[in-house]
Amino acid sequence: MSRVCLALTATAVQPFAALAQSPIPTARSMPLPVLQSSPVPPGVQPAPTAATVAVPVDSSYKLGAGDLMRVEMFDIPELTFEPRYTVLLDGALNLPWVGGVSVQGLTIAQATEQLKERYKKFVQNPVITVSLLAPRPLKIGIIGAVNRPGSYIVNTIGSEITQSSLAQRSSFEGGSQWPTVSKAIQTAGGIAQMANIREIEVRRPQVDGSQETIKINLWKYLQAGELAQDVPLKDGDTIFVPTATKLDPTEVSSIAMSNFSPEQIQVNVVGEVMRPGGVAVRPNSTLMQAVLAAGGINPGRGNRAKVELVRLMPDGKVDRREFKFDVTRGLDEASNPAIRQNDVIVVNRSATAKVSDLLGAVVSPITGAFGLLRLLLGN
Repeated sequence: MSRVCLALTATAVQPFAALAQSPIPTARSMPLPVLQSSPVPPGVQPAPTAATVAVPVDSSYKLGAGDLMRVEMFDIPELTFEPRYTVLLDGALNLPWVGGVSVQGLTIAQATEQLKERYKKFVQNPVITVSLLAPRPLKIGIIGAVNRPGSYIVNTIGSEITQSSLAQRSSFEGGSQWPTVSKAIQTAGGIAQMANIREIEVRRPQVDGSQETIKINLWKYLQAGELAQDVPLKDGDTIFVPTATKLDPTEVSSIAMSNFSPEQIQVNVVGEVMRPGGVAVRPNSTLMQAVLAAGGINPGRGNRAKVELVRLMPDGKVDRREFKFDVTRGLDEASNPAIRQNDVIVVNRSATAKVSDLLGAVVSPITGAFGLLRLLLGN
C-alpha cells in the first residue's frame, strides 16, 4: 500500500518539477509582425463615418490643436481599445504609458516617428499607425476685390465655412472636398466685377515666421481647366484678390459666368421706369434686362431713344454712355452692354413728358391762386 502511494506521489510531482526546471520566459517582446488588414467578407461593405475613417490630406499637412487623430499600436490592447485622440491646445497628444507627446507643426509621418521613439522604452520594435480622422477648422483671411472680405473659419469635414465677424454660414459645393481658393472666394460673396483673377495671391505663414506667397491665375483655371491653379487652403492662409485697371468685355462676361462670381449683382435704375430704385440681377445681365427688371420704361413718359449708363471706373473717372432701348438686341458692348455691380441706369423723360411737366409747373400756381381766390370770396 505504501509503495502505491509513493508511486502516485512521484507521478503527481513530476510535472511541477519539470516546470520548475524549465526556463521562465522573459518580458522581452519578440519583433512584431507588420500589421495586416483583416479580409472583408465578400458582399460586406462597412459603413464609414467621419469619426472612424481617415481623411486623405496632403503629406505636408502640419498637425495642430484641434486635430482628431487615430493612434494604433499592433498587438497592444491598451492602445487599440480607444485609438482616437485630440491634439490639445498645447499641441500635444496625451497617450497611455508615455503621457504628453508634442506633435505641433509635425506632418503625420514625422508624428509617427516621434511616437515610435517614445514607445521604444516600453515595446521592442513598435509598429504604430497614425492617421488623421478630422482636421481642425482652418482660419483664413480673404481680402481685396471680393464682395465680403474678412476673416473666415472653414470646417474641413462638413465643408462649412463661417465668417468670423458676421457669423454667416454657407456650404461649399462638392460635399466634403478640401476647401480651395475658388470655393473660399465663392463663400466671400464672389469676386468683384473688376477683380484681377490673373494675379491672385495666397499668403501662407511659415514656421520660422516668414511668409510664402503663392501666385494663382484663376483665368487659366477657367479657360484651360488647370486644376493646379485652384490651390488647397491651409490654416492661416490669406487670399488677396487685386483690382484690375482694365478688363476686356469678353473677359468680364466669362468671369461673370464662373462659379466664384456672385449669384446676383446690385444696380440702380432711376428715371422714367415703373419701379425706380435698386434692382438685383444676375451677373452678365444686359442693360435692357436691368431696365425690364425695374418694370420697364414708363409708357408715355420714358425716352426710349435715350437710356444712359453711368459707371464709376477703378481710376475714379465716370464713364457715361447713351443707348437706345431695344429688347430685341442681344449682348453687345456697343448697343446692349453687360452691366456691372453698382452701375446706374438713367431712363430720361420723353419730349412729351417734358412739355407736360413744364405746363404743369406753370399752370399749377395759377390754378392754386384761383382756388385761393374762390375760397376767400366764399364762392
